[in-house]
Amino acid sequence: MANTDTMLREKRAKREDALRAFDSLAPVTTEFMTGRWKGFEIATGHPIDGLLQLSGWYGKLFKSKDEVHPLLFYASNKTELYAVNPKLVPITIKFPKSGMLSALMMLSRPILQTKAPKARMRMVEYRGRVTGTMAYDDKPIFDHFAKVDDRTMIGIMDLKGVPDPYVFALERDETRYKLDF
Repeated sequence: MANTDTMLREKRAKREDALRAFDSLAPVTTEFMTGRWKGFEIATGHPIDGLLQLSGWYGKLFKSKDEVHPLLFYASNKTELYAVNPKLVPITIKFPKSGMLSALMMLSRPILQTKAPKARMRMVEYRGRVTGTMAYDDKPIFDHFAKVDDRTMIGIMDLKGVPDPYVFALERDETRYKLDF
């Protein structure tokens, strides 16, 4: 079984090991979640593994319990971040896993970008305990979080109708970016 440190370093784990690691970590509060977080995927064999990284995904911004930007992306210059409306992003379509995905996201920016928060934070029971959770406004998705340390969380995306969870990590980030939202 891979431990949490190995999973984060290698950015991959067996699904069962990732869930065990998540279960071994402390739950988080919505107060802990507040802030800007840079994300990366933990490959577990999930069908969408690799798509966020290839699309230019940056991470998430938790402004308050009712103001969350769940999908932040890098602008082409990598000095600016913009928010995407998750309602407009199809999850069930099989996208080719190539560098072209980032170009497609940049070309689609005028259509996909939003200034409005598109999720909220709540304390929700998941896997037998209550933890900080992000609920998308327009998709049947909950992202549940567990605390690795003061600067790192593991997230589990729970998408209705998809039995396997998608695993990712978030790290606090205070890098100065221009925010276009």
